[in-house]
Amino acid sequence: MFLKRKNEEQKDNYLEVLSNRRSNIMKKAAVSMLLISSVSFNMAFANESENNNNTLKEIYHIYSNGKYVGALSNKKEMQAMLDEKVKGSSSKYENLSLIAGSNLSVIPEQVFTTSTNDDATLQKLEELIEVEATAFALSINDEMAVYVKDLEAYQEVIRKLKLHFVTEAELNELEARSSSTETLPELKENETRIKEIVLKEEVSGVTVDVNPEKIVSPDDAVKLLLEGTLEQETYKVAEGDVLGTIASKHNLTTAELIKINPDMTESSLLQIGQEVNVTVLKPLINVDVLYEKKAIEVINHNKKVEESEEMYKGDTKVKQEGSDGKREATYLVRKENGVEAGQSVIEETILVEPKDQITLKGTKVIPSRGSGEFAWPAEGGYISSKMGYRWGRQHEGIDIARPSGFDIKATDNGVVVAAGWDGTYGNRVIVDHKNGYKTTYAHLASISVSVGDVVPQGSKLGVMGSTGRSTGTHLHFEVEKNGVTINPLTVLK
Repeated sequence: MFLKRKNEEQKDNYLEVLSNRRSNIMKKAAVSMLLISSVSFNMAFANESENNNNTLKEIYHIYSNGKYVGALSNKKEMQAMLDEKVKGSSSKYENLSLIAGSNLSVIPEQVFTTSTNDDATLQKLEELIEVEATAFALSINDEMAVYVKDLEAYQEVIRKLKLHFVTEAELNELEARSSSTETLPELKENETRIKEIVLKEEVSGVTVDVNPEKIVSPDDAVKLLLEGTLEQETYKVAEGDVLGTIASKHNLTTAELIKINPDMTESSLLQIGQEVNVTVLKPLINVDVLYEKKAIEVINHNKKVEESEEMYKGDTKVKQEGSDGKREATYLVRKENGVEAGQSVIEETILVEPKDQITLKGTKVIPSRGSGEFAWPAEGGYISSKMGYRWGRQHEGIDIARPSGFDIKATDNGVVVAAGWDGTYGNRVIVDHKNGYKTTYAHLASISVSVGDVVPQGSKLGVMGSTGRSTGTHLHFEVEKNGVTINPLTVLK
């Protein structure tokens, strides 16, 4: 940021030009006088009274912005006019330092005979004189953006720009820290504080003379810098309007429309005739506020899967239970014009390491062909009824009752070819062992497999029950070989 007084260098250069012009005029006058002296030397002595009438006199050539206006024989009249112009504007701009005629330049000339028309020149000057005020221009990236009264007003604008996005207490604290040599204390858990406020564009100030109409108050200067305009455009709500359609009509998003209408939310009900601010904001300056915050956070544990050749496909088992970790993290958060624009971790401390959850996933192919060796299909129990003729009809299998557990298991590897209700059998499962054998499991309380499932020996098919035509909880078990029912006891171990 830099400050300077504009026009001073221009005035110095201009005075040099005036001095050179005056020197040239004087040289021309001296040459003319020499010629006249050489021609009329004797006449001068002959008529002394006539010589007194030819003494040099000074007139003043007036220019406005480099363009010739006319000549005056007395510059005091012009000065009086300038003073009157300032006096006439002072009541309107009483708090400003006014000047008049900075657009004018005066070149004196020594002549023998004056031929000025002071009245005509003064009349022209009356229309050309500009009244200006000494002001302070705020420039953004070397371009004039806004004019305020003085350096103090300029500094007030810079402060109010910052106060638009932070509280006065926060700004005061930041300024106090900036001027202190003490080391900042560590942030507490869940504490946030401002680290820095940055004006993203290059901002500078310079003293200038300007039309007083262009000078604005610090509050208006802040509004212009943040919104790009001092004029607010409004829209009257019509029938059928909603926030989205109003925003779209004026090249705004719904979020932007709500932002410039603080009393509105997404659920606000609009009234016909209600005035809505639809000014499109085009900020001339952008303000970044950087915060640092500390938080205690959970570190989510990872979930890993390991393949196991010892487990069948489709089977899983947790090998290691997982647990979350904990860390202390310090963030740098950036807000641009009041909206969060990003954050990053600048420091972290791991308090508790997370522990991965490891799950085993089986890759062993389940054989669909039986081995020919039949395992006991229940969890213990005894044979309550053997295969044979009973109660006037043939009993095609054996009954197993009173087990230690109620899971019913596949007696050998195979494929489920039936699973569901079947009349007197109740809930029934049939397994084809793909080697000429089929086994039947009946009267189940529930079924755990579906048709098409490949089941290894010992896998659960269902739960022992008493469905269908049954006199109590038991398993009815049948074995078929090449389409012929055989006694299960001939193959069971």
